Amino acid sequence: MKKELKEFILRGSVVDLAVGIVIGSAFTAIVNSMVKDILMPFIGWLLGGTDFSNIFFVLRQGATPGPYSTLIEATEAGAVTINYGVFINSIIVFVIVAVVLFFIIKGINSFRRKEEEKPSQPSSKKCPYCQSVINIEATRCPHCTSELK
Repeated sequence: MKKELKEFILRGSVVDLAVGIVIGSAFTAIVNSMVKDILMPFIGWLLGGTDFSNIFFVLRQGATPGPYSTLIEATEAGAVTINYGVFINSIIVFVIVAVVLFFIIKGINSFRRKEEEKPSQPSSKKCPYCQSVINIEATRCPHCTSELK
Protein backbone atom coordinates (compact mmCIF):
# COMPACT_ATOMS: atom_id res chain seq x y z
CA MET A 1 0.00 0.00 0.00
CA LYS A 2 2.87 2.35 0.81
CA LYS A 3 4.38 1.66 -2.63
CA GLU A 4 1.06 2.41 -4.37
CA LEU A 5 0.68 5.67 -2.45
CA LYS A 6 4.21 6.68 -3.43
CA GLU A 7 3.49 5.89 -7.11
CA PHE A 8 0.26 7.90 -6.95
CA ILE A 9 1.93 10.92 -5.36
CA LEU A 10 4.84 10.90 -7.78
CA ARG A 11 2.60 10.83 -10.83
CA GLY A 12 3.02 13.95 -12.90
CA SER A 13 -0.57 15.15 -12.58
CA VAL A 14 -0.62 15.00 -8.76
CA VAL A 15 2.66 16.90 -8.48
CA ASP A 16 1.44 19.44 -11.05
CA LEU A 17 -1.78 19.89 -9.08
CA ALA A 18 0.14 20.45 -5.84
CA VAL A 19 2.40 23.03 -7.49
CA GLY A 20 -0.65 24.76 -8.98
CA ILE A 21 -2.35 24.98 -5.60
CA VAL A 22 0.75 26.45 -3.94
CA ILE A 23 1.23 29.01 -6.72
CA GLY A 24 -2.50 29.81 -6.68
CA SER A 25 -2.39 30.46 -2.93
CA ALA A 26 0.61 32.75 -3.31
CA PHE A 27 -1.04 34.56 -6.21
CA THR A 28 -4.26 35.02 -4.21
CA ALA A 29 -2.26 36.50 -1.32
CA ILE A 30 -0.65 38.97 -3.73
CA VAL A 31 -4.02 39.94 -5.22
CA ASN A 32 -5.54 40.31 -1.72
CA SER A 33 -2.73 42.65 -0.75
CA MET A 34 -3.05 44.61 -3.99
CA VAL A 35 -6.79 45.11 -3.44
CA LYS A 36 -6.57 45.82 0.29
CA ASP A 37 -3.43 47.98 0.29
CA ILE A 38 -3.48 49.68 -3.13
CA LEU A 39 -6.84 49.60 -4.94
CA MET A 40 -9.31 50.04 -2.10
CA PRO A 41 -7.53 53.03 -0.48
CA PHE A 42 -7.43 54.68 -3.91
CA ILE A 43 -11.11 53.92 -4.58
CA GLY A 44 -11.97 55.07 -1.05
CA TRP A 45 -10.04 58.31 -1.62
CA LEU A 46 -11.96 58.87 -4.88
CA LEU A 47 -15.22 58.32 -2.98
CA GLY A 48 -14.38 60.87 -0.31
CA GLY A 49 -12.13 59.01 2.11
CA THR A 50 -14.23 55.87 2.54
CA ASP A 51 -12.41 52.87 4.06
CA PHE A 52 -14.21 49.83 2.68
CA SER A 53 -12.79 47.50 5.33
CA ASN A 54 -14.66 49.55 7.95
CA ILE A 55 -18.03 49.61 6.24
CA PHE A 56 -20.37 47.50 8.32
CA PHE A 57 -23.85 47.38 9.72
CA VAL A 58 -24.42 46.62 13.41
CA LEU A 59 -27.10 44.00 14.02
CA ARG A 60 -26.67 43.83 17.79
CA GLN A 61 -24.69 46.06 20.11
CA GLY A 62 -21.80 44.52 22.03
CA ALA A 63 -20.91 44.74 25.72
CA THR A 64 -19.80 48.32 25.12
CA PRO A 65 -22.56 50.17 23.27
CA GLY A 66 -21.72 51.88 19.97
CA PRO A 67 -21.41 53.77 17.75
CA TYR A 68 -18.24 52.00 16.59
CA SER A 69 -15.89 53.88 14.32
CA THR A 70 -14.05 50.77 13.10
CA LEU A 71 -14.83 47.12 12.59
CA ILE A 72 -12.10 46.21 15.06
CA GLU A 73 -13.82 48.28 17.78
CA ALA A 74 -17.14 46.59 17.06
CA THR A 75 -15.56 43.13 17.12
CA GLU A 76 -13.71 43.83 20.38
CA ALA A 77 -16.96 45.06 21.95
CA GLY A 78 -18.66 41.81 20.91
CA ALA A 79 -21.08 43.45 18.48
CA VAL A 80 -22.72 41.37 15.76
CA THR A 81 -22.04 43.02 12.40
CA ILE A 82 -22.61 42.54 8.70
CA ASN A 83 -19.29 43.42 7.08
CA TYR A 84 -20.35 44.35 3.57
CA GLY A 85 -17.20 46.44 2.98
CA VAL A 86 -15.05 43.33 3.44
CA PHE A 87 -17.45 41.52 1.11
CA ILE A 88 -16.90 44.22 -1.54
CA ASN A 89 -13.13 43.72 -1.17
CA SER A 90 -13.60 39.97 -1.66
CA ILE A 91 -15.66 40.52 -4.81
CA ILE A 92 -12.95 42.76 -6.25
CA VAL A 93 -10.28 40.12 -5.44
CA PHE A 94 -12.39 37.47 -7.15
CA VAL A 95 -12.88 39.60 -10.26
CA ILE A 96 -9.15 40.35 -10.52
CA VAL A 97 -8.20 36.68 -10.11
CA ALA A 98 -10.83 35.66 -12.67
CA VAL A 99 -9.61 38.25 -15.20
CA VAL A 100 -5.97 37.22 -14.74
CA LEU A 101 -6.86 33.53 -15.11
CA PHE A 102 -8.90 34.36 -18.22
CA PHE A 103 -5.89 36.05 -19.82
CA ILE A 104 -3.58 33.18 -18.80
CA ILE A 105 -5.93 30.60 -20.33
CA LYS A 106 -6.41 32.78 -23.41
CA GLY A 107 -2.62 32.97 -23.82
CA ILE A 108 -2.22 29.21 -23.41
CA ASN A 109 -4.97 28.54 -25.96
CA SER A 110 -3.39 31.01 -28.39
CA PHE A 111 -0.02 29.28 -27.98
CA ARG A 112 -1.63 25.87 -28.58
CA ARG A 113 -3.37 27.14 -31.73
CA LYS A 114 -0.07 28.49 -33.06
CA GLU A 115 1.55 25.12 -32.41
CA GLU A 116 -1.26 23.35 -34.27
CA GLU A 117 -1.09 25.80 -37.18
CA LYS A 118 2.64 25.33 -37.76
CA PRO A 119 3.06 23.45 -40.99
CA SER A 120 4.85 20.21 -40.39
CA GLN A 121 7.82 19.34 -42.54
CA PRO A 122 6.69 17.31 -45.55
CA SER A 123 7.57 13.63 -45.26
CA SER A 124 6.82 12.77 -48.87
CA LYS A 125 7.20 14.15 -52.38
CA LYS A 126 6.10 13.23 -55.90
CA CYS A 127 8.42 11.54 -58.31
CA PRO A 128 8.91 13.95 -61.24
CA TYR A 129 8.85 11.03 -63.72
CA CYS A 130 5.97 8.77 -62.65
CA GLN A 131 4.16 11.13 -60.24
CA SER A 132 4.10 8.48 -57.46
CA VAL A 133 4.27 9.61 -53.83
CA ILE A 134 7.64 8.68 -52.33
CA ASN A 135 9.67 9.41 -49.19
CA ILE A 136 11.23 12.88 -49.17
CA GLU A 137 14.71 11.44 -48.56
CA ALA A 138 14.55 8.94 -51.44
CA THR A 139 17.29 9.20 -54.07
CA ARG A 140 15.66 6.67 -56.38
CA CYS A 141 11.96 6.17 -57.07
CA PRO A 142 10.84 2.72 -55.84
CA HIS A 143 8.10 2.66 -58.52
CA CYS A 144 9.85 3.65 -61.72
CA THR A 145 13.48 3.33 -60.47
CA SER A 146 14.36 6.77 -61.81
CA GLU A 147 17.27 8.49 -60.13
CA LEU A 148 16.17 11.61 -58.26
CA LYS A 149 18.20 14.74 -57.65
